[in-house]
Amino acid sequence: MHIAITGAAGFLGQRLVAQLLERGELNGAAIQRLTLIDQTEPPAIDQEAVDVVSVALDITMPGALDPVLKAQPDVIYHLAAVVSSAAEADFDLGMRVNFDATRALLEGCRAQGLSATRLIMASSVAAYGGDLPEVLDDMTALHPQNSYGAQKAMSELLVNDYSRRGLVDGLVLRLPTIVIRPGRPNAAASSFASSILREPLNGEEAVCPVPTDLDLFVMSPAKVVDALIHGAEIPGDVLGPFRAFMLPGITVSVAEMLETLREVAGEEALARVRHEPDAPIEAIVGSWPARFTNKRARQLGFQSDHDFHEIVEAFLDERA
Repeated sequence: MHIAITGAAGFLGQRLVAQLLERGELNGAAIQRLTLIDQTEPPAIDQEAVDVVSVALDITMPGALDPVLKAQPDVIYHLAAVVSSAAEADFDLGMRVNFDATRALLEGCRAQGLSATRLIMASSVAAYGGDLPEVLDDMTALHPQNSYGAQKAMSELLVNDYSRRGLVDGLVLRLPTIVIRPGRPNAAASSFASSILREPLNGEEAVCPVPTDLDLFVMSPAKVVDALIHGAEIPGDVLGPFRAFMLPGITVSVAEMLETLREVAGEEALARVRHEPDAPIEAIVGSWPARFTNKRARQLGFQSDHDFHEIVEAFLDERA
């Protein structure tokens, strides 16, 4: 089996690669090749059992992915993206990476006859927005309130249509806010959701830019990677014609997140969080819904975290 991953140098891509190599198989077939793609060459991996090829590519350039697609990958994970605040700040960049490159990838699959290739695209809760019901389901209309969400929503429609036409075997997984991300804060509007926990747990200060009564729909990195792998193993006829749905996260308020921090690490850790309102961030994140039924995802076997304490404890276990 040959698996290609765009955005492979990112935090999620690296976790996915590590888990795939640990498994050694996908859908009952031995993984023989991994092609790792990012704008900077993904880290080299010393691996004898699997042929791991790292490629530095600007996927927005015409034909950039042609050599990869000519190798006929069985599964493609499309994780490359310009994140929310960055896409809002630079509309042209967001369009090139989040939408134009996705269309080019789909067209490349079409040109190479990859109708049986499972293409899994990471979308986002940011595809929703506007005047929404209290609890959403997968058929709630998409009305994003920022450019990142709009670019993801447009790409979702393309994946659905290319799959309907039998040009690719696509699947769109809308990701909740991923907590707790390792490393440092990035340009995502939701970056604070990890930093207000990660930095205090590491003995550093953090800034909370949103009201504490804001609710978020979250999922741990481990559960997201499990979902990406599970998504490659679901038969196309089971997925049916509608190929986009929200993964099963959990709803938690910022106040509850901070209370969990206090319970786990004490008042000293909580005191490291400063509250400094940031209107642009609040406008983006506040437009995202926080409650979903997730009926379709659960029917297909996707799993959520049990509670927020579990997410924090998992981070601490990995850090140890």
